[in-house]
Amino acid sequence: MGAQQRVYRQRIRSVQATKKITRAMELIAASRVVKAREAVAKSTPYAVALTRAVSSVASSTSDIDHALTTERENVKRAGVLIVTADRGLAGSYSVNAMKEAQQLITKLEHEGKEVVPYLVGRKGVSYYKFRRREYEAEWTGFTDSPKFENAEEIGKRLTADFHAGAEGGGVDELHVVYTEFQSMVTQQARVIRLLPLEVAEGQLDLDGDGKPDGPLPLYDFEPNAEGVLDALLPKYVTARIFNALLQSAASELAARQRAMKSATDNATELIKTYTRLANQARQAEITQEISEIVGGASALADAS
Repeated sequence: MGAQQRVYRQRIRSVQATKKITRAMELIAASRVVKAREAVAKSTPYAVALTRAVSSVASSTSDIDHALTTERENVKRAGVLIVTADRGLAGSYSVNAMKEAQQLITKLEHEGKEVVPYLVGRKGVSYYKFRRREYEAEWTGFTDSPKFENAEEIGKRLTADFHAGAEGGGVDELHVVYTEFQSMVTQQARVIRLLPLEVAEGQLDLDGDGKPDGPLPLYDFEPNAEGVLDALLPKYVTARIFNALLQSAASELAARQRAMKSATDNATELIKTYTRLANQARQAEITQEISEIVGGASALADAS
């Protein structure tokens, strides 16, 4: 075997080993995304129903000055929860989330607000540390399979900072940047304002697209509206954050499956290319050997 042919064979073995890894990662992501989609389907109705219930109570008691729905005067600090991935190899998933977050941050800064980032996922943490930017808190290690306890931990911190307000070292409003799972092909980075709730004319905009989602239901509540809002506030925050984490997890797995499938397909094409080049090198070597044999035989014939 010639030197050139040996190089191509070595490259083929290397690409084949890489292909096995990407194929395995594709299958793992494909199996896990099914459960992630089921989790999203189960959590979304609860988050929507709870948000509509809280909004209904808030909209029917406009005379109550509650932190959940009251716009604060002279908003100084705005908190932004950014959900990214713990691991790479998921295409542009984390990059799109960071781009959407940066657009929101730029908008808030133009409004004269100090932005306080809260980071979920090692990719977001690495992004901020590499650029030596400050952030308030980080949560990592669970982005592709979040638990309700993770959402509770994040929700408690955000709720406490929101209640403290800018004067107490907290924030005056809270936004969440996450990736909405729409299908296995489409995942879109979205922004929602978590607190205070945006309720206008008895209608609610749950997905932050600027379009009302329909009229709010009417509820009877006791002992009073303020007590109901106090009880529902932590549940509302946790439910919305948990749903955002689940949506992002499903999006991350779908993006990883698609990226690994693309890598596997590219490896297959590369193996075909190297195999063709190795065959061409082998044919060239055979031709060269035949030419040398024929040349030698001719020389011997002439000598005799």
